[in-house]
Amino acid sequence: MSKKKIVLAYSGGLDTSITIPWLKENYDADIIAVCVDLGIDEDWEAIEAKALASGATKFYNPHVAEEFASEYIYPAVTGNLRYQDTYLLGTALGRPLISKYLVEVAHKEEADAICHGCTGKGNDQVRFEMGIAAFDAEMPVIAPWRIWDIKSREDAIDYAQAKGVPVTSTKEKIYSEDENLMHISHEGGDIESPMNEVDYSNILHNVNTPEEAPDEAEYVEIHFEKGRATHVNGEALTPAEVIRALNKVGGKHGIGILDWIEDRTIGMKSRGIYETPGVHLLMEAHERLESLTLTKETIRIKGILSAEWSQLVYNGQWFSMANEAIRAFMEDTQKTVTGDVKLKLYKGNIFPASVDSPYELFDQDVSGFGEDDLFNHHDAEGYINVITLPTKIQKRKGLI
Repeated sequence: MSKKKIVLAYSGGLDTSITIPWLKENYDADIIAVCVDLGIDEDWEAIEAKALASGATKFYNPHVAEEFASEYIYPAVTGNLRYQDTYLLGTALGRPLISKYLVEVAHKEEADAICHGCTGKGNDQVRFEMGIAAFDAEMPVIAPWRIWDIKSREDAIDYAQAKGVPVTSTKEKIYSEDENLMHISHEGGDIESPMNEVDYSNILHNVNTPEEAPDEAEYVEIHFEKGRATHVNGEALTPAEVIRALNKVGGKHGIGILDWIEDRTIGMKSRGIYETPGVHLLMEAHERLESLTLTKETIRIKGILSAEWSQLVYNGQWFSMANEAIRAFMEDTQKTVTGDVKLKLYKGNIFPASVDSPYELFDQDVSGFGEDDLFNHHDAEGYINVITLPTKIQKRKGLI
């Protein structure tokens, strides 16, 4: 009988690094490490060497930054997705794409199971397993954090040291971090308690604190075609290149720092610190352009569906009927979202400078205080009489 195979979602971080020796101890199987690159600068040869040295038999490293940007980040921007009106969903958007490639490798290798290193308290266990099920509903999933005796990240560091697995985490700086093209998240350690004021300069990797940002403002101009950013400062770029360019200028000026308390999928609250400079800029510019090109009713309905879609994505339901239906609506609204948005960046702040579109619904003659041939000021009297009628009836009946 051939030896079993387990595909491991591998990052090279603490949790997945110790998972390889643990799997080899507890399963008679070859471990195939899959590290999906969602667009970060990394020494991939070093990560592969570490995985193999830790006991993996094979290493896969698909580079899918453009797919991530075009098929996940850009749709989120068109939908103005913010979980609880705040979080831009950088981690949540990456997990379904990673799941897709985990299953792809598992099928190629004829693997017996897929393993992830997510904790039993977190959101990502749900997102990975929802994503895996969408591509292979029968694939067994191994979740060591729900099985092993390791109870904390301190325990995990002790286990790594005992097994000779090199990790960068220490008990003094024990943050759990997730990085992709869109963002970096930081959790754990002194971040956990809402009572702690943390020193952002010791935590942030790609974004300056406002204190460190330049003393002079800078302008950035983004061109959109049907809701998708195609140019930055006049230069044609691919979706991933757009985000990289905006990450650079946004990070320089302290844009996209979020320190907040969120409600996890499984019910508990947690505190996280996020760096999302480029997509923060992209979202602000996109919403500014929509305010000029979409009708009031479209914006209102988009807002309702955006809140629902954000919940779906946060909870791991990217591959769902509801997700596809909402996405189709959102994409249809983008037919007129074409134009240029200029933003002014200064010490963590974004100020609108200008917005222009061939499909703009703003009419200076109608919106101004002067006379025009489309609107008659006397028409407002009839409108007010109609809209105030329910209030007048309630007052007459003594109900208010």
